[in-house]
Amino acid sequence: MLTRKQHQLLVFINQRLEETGVSPSFDEMKEALGLKSKSGIHRLITGLEEREFIRRLPHRARALEVLRLPDDVSVHAGQKFSPRVIQGGGSRKLEAARGEKGSVQLPLLGRIAAGTPIEALSDPTRYIGVPADLIGKGEYYCLEVDGDSMIEAGILDGDTVVIERADSADNGTIVVALVEGLEVTLKRLRKRHNSVALEAANADYETRIFGPDQVEVQGKLVGLVRSY
Repeated sequence: MLTRKQHQLLVFINQRLEETGVSPSFDEMKEALGLKSKSGIHRLITGLEEREFIRRLPHRARALEVLRLPDDVSVHAGQKFSPRVIQGGGSRKLEAARGEKGSVQLPLLGRIAAGTPIEALSDPTRYIGVPADLIGKGEYYCLEVDGDSMIEAGILDGDTVVIERADSADNGTIVVALVEGLEVTLKRLRKRHNSVALEAANADYETRIFGPDQVEVQGKLVGLVRSY
């Protein structure tokens, strides 16, 4: 599963390699994706490498090799860069099915970091049953927690959190936040003046501060399911 930015960058790198035989520079990648800093490109490259879509060639500057492309992309030499972006769940309603004995089947959209942010969310990997009394009239989905930065809020590594889809939240709410259009994390939201803070519930993690245009709320925590 690739984020939209990972998908876009992979197509751009592949197109440039086919056209010139040389990997684009980080500045060229940053400009092509409309990012403000090269740190975002570093994170995207690392993510693509970890998922074995590309590899870095040793002892050579700007040397990348595309190992494979997503199934929905085929880029040929001379083709103008116009990637087909993977669409996330936000453009498609995720239905909750009522089950037996008051349970509800919700889509599980993958893993979310309660620590260092990880990949953005896409299609459901499977559906899981949650108590019906957690669900109201809104749209809901589930995520599996990866990390320990929210343990003081009672959210442990391996828990499944139930999220109500939302694009805003009150101060102090635990939210699913999309950071700089690249990564998704589970944190407590704090807004003050022209800044947004994503606050961990673990003293070992620092609060991260962003501008208001760098963080997008994608949902609010309403409950969790824990397996023993």
